[in-house]
Amino acid sequence: MFYLFFPLAARFLGGRKVFIGLLLAFVVAGPFARAVLAHGNEVWREYSYLGGMDAIALGCLTALILPRRHFSPRTLRTMAAIGAVFLIFTLCFSIQADTLGLARAGLDMTLVALGTCFIIAAATQTNWKAPRFFAPLLDLGQRSYEVYLTHMFVVFTLFALFVGAGMPFTAIAPLFISVTIIATLLGDLVARLYSEPLNRAIRARWRQPQPNP
Repeated sequence: MFYLFFPLAARFLGGRKVFIGLLLAFVVAGPFARAVLAHGNEVWREYSYLGGMDAIALGCLTALILPRRHFSPRTLRTMAAIGAVFLIFTLCFSIQADTLGLARAGLDMTLVALGTCFIIAAATQTNWKAPRFFAPLLDLGQRSYEVYLTHMFVVFTLFALFVGAGMPFTAIAPLFISVTIIATLLGDLVARLYSEPLNRAIRARWRQPQPNP
C-alpha cells in the first residue's frame, strides 16, 4: 500500500490538490475502519490496510505542509505542547482514554499520529536538538524501521518463554526491557548487515550513467 500505491497515486492523480484530497479522505477513513469495519477484531483493527492509513496520510500531509508553511514560534510551542499531551495521554493513560470512548471511536491511534506530527513540525521548524542523554533513543529512531520489521520475532520468542514460566508478575518489567533491548540490537544488526549496504548499492547503481544504445 505504501511503497507501490502511494508513489503511483502521487505521480498520476493529476495534481497536488487531488492527492491532498485523497490523504484527507484516508484521515477520515482510518478511525471508521478501526471502529466499524474491524467488527471488534483487535488484530484487524490494528493491522488492516485502511485502519492504518490515517497515520500514513497525516505523515504525508505533514511532509507536504512543512516546506511550504512556516509557523510562528508561539504556534510551534503550542503544537509541541499539544502533541506531547496527545502522546502522553493516549500511550500512558490508555485506560482513561478507553473510558472516554476514544478506542471505541477509533480515535486513539489518530491522536497518536496527530501528536507525533505536531512534534515533528515543532522540532523541524525550530531546529531543535535533543540533549545528549537522548542519544540512545535517537539511535533507536534511526533503526526504527528495521526494528519494526523484525521485532515480532523477539516478542513471540520471549513471550513464549514468559508463558512457559507461568507468566509471573515480577517478570513483566524485565520482559518489556528485554524485548526493547534485544529488538533494538536485532534491528541494528539488520541495518548494518543488510538494509544499509543494499541501500548504498542501489543508490550507487541508480547514479551510474546509462550506456548509449
